[in-house]
Amino acid sequence: VCLTCCSRESMVRINQICHKNGIKFFSGDVFGYHGYMFADLGHHEFVEEKPKVAKGGAGVEDGPEAKRARLEPAETTVVKK
Repeated sequence: VCLTCCSRESMVRINQICHKNGIKFFSGDVFGYHGYMFADLGHHEFVEEKPKVAKGGAGVEDGPEAKRARLEPAETTVVKK
């Protein structure tokens, strides 16, 4: 359900009905330069890509290179949440 241009009371009431029935709810509006967006997606699953972090070289013991993890841009891990 997508809702806009409604009073706060109407949005809360409709969101409660959607939430009880497992229906995704989106609401938003714009007031000049300002606006808002609200989404109640309930319980849902999604995946997120995270880059794999490689360990520093074996020969580097201290210094900035030892503290900074090197990223391999081609390698990512998909995490389901």
